[in-house]
Amino acid sequence: MQLEQQSDSIRIFSNRIVMSIMASNVLLQLGIWIRNFAILLYVTDITNNDPIYISLISVVEFAPIFIFSFIGGTFADRWKPKLTMVWCDLLSAVSIFVVLLTLMYGSWYMIFFATLVSAILSQFSMPSAMRLFKQHIPGQQLQSVMAMFQSLMAIFMVIGPVIGTLVYQRYGIFISIGIMGLMFLLSAIVLLLLPKDFEKEETEEQPNFKKELADGFKYVLSSKILKTMGVIFAVCGLGVGVVQPLAVFLAIENLGMTKEFIQWLLMANGIGMLIGGGIIFALSKKVSPQMLLAIGVGMSMVATIIIGYSTNIPLTIALQFINGLFLPCIQIGINTLIMKNTEAAFIGRVNGVLSPMFMGTMVIGMSFSGVIKSATSLSSVYLMSGALFLIGVLAILPLLKIKDNESSLEMN
Repeated sequence: MQLEQQSDSIRIFSNRIVMSIMASNVLLQLGIWIRNFAILLYVTDITNNDPIYISLISVVEFAPIFIFSFIGGTFADRWKPKLTMVWCDLLSAVSIFVVLLTLMYGSWYMIFFATLVSAILSQFSMPSAMRLFKQHIPGQQLQSVMAMFQSLMAIFMVIGPVIGTLVYQRYGIFISIGIMGLMFLLSAIVLLLLPKDFEKEETEEQPNFKKELADGFKYVLSSKILKTMGVIFAVCGLGVGVVQPLAVFLAIENLGMTKEFIQWLLMANGIGMLIGGGIIFALSKKVSPQMLLAIGVGMSMVATIIIGYSTNIPLTIALQFINGLFLPCIQIGINTLIMKNTEAAFIGRVNGVLSPMFMGTMVIGMSFSGVIKSATSLSSVYLMSGALFLIGVLAILPLLKIKDNESSLEMN
């Protein structure tokens, strides 16, 4: 078994598609984290910590994902994946440089546009990457590949806040936004290394967008596993949304620290994600994606509730680490279940149906989190979030009865 895992790892690392998309993601993550912290610190400085503008950063980042993932997923299934990804990164780079020029000669409000455009285009690019994985990577290696990409995200959770803060403090907003645009441009160049897209067979019938979008919903509704995933996405998205904008209050109210202390909480979470992703990569063949998802959501429930009540700095940092440690279980479990239970031709549309359920409920939760906190307390909001995760765990339990070999494309 160990030799087999080593052999799979060698094949994955020698896979041109995996390595090209991995290199692209390194550049994109670098640009995104510089953007996130540069814009956050810039808006904080410009508005004197105005909570409305600070919360608007999150809305601009996540709302387009909810709105455009339906459309993006459907078009990603129709378009050539390599070409789609290259054009998305190029258009993101162009828009960022336009924002930079506008920022230099116009209003600072245009800073939000840089986040808005890249968030929209990511909804066309991300499903295309999933299609390439589905087309070129054997099923038994998918979970390992997802673990690799989760580990990459975790690395930037650790180093991203530091890099973003240093770049902004040393070079200011203009250089920070310029670097972001350069990273998207370099990502597009790296993606040119991907093999040529498959040519689709010509058909007499012209593709119909509305029909393909409707087919995506029918496809999800025809699968017990995918329908259950929709419920899990919705409740977990709401659970994440109600606490996401309030993380800074953990530092200020519960721990009695300044708002800058949130950086260390994020780093603890990122270190946990990095270690967790590595563990799952090693155990990916021994644990079913259903079990990974159940463990991840269950631990998030426990950690979230205790974090909301903790006034002890070491305990809160430890819980953030634990939360990060099990977060890859959720993300890798979800991605693996979707890819194993979806035909390649429907990958984009299934993502386009399910992702908005998470993003939409998360944006709803973010919109009401401040109101709920004002009416109750910070700990009450975190308790509410934990209760939503509990509903998610209960929804996952029936999936544990399904064997892995039975779950693959069950509707067939």
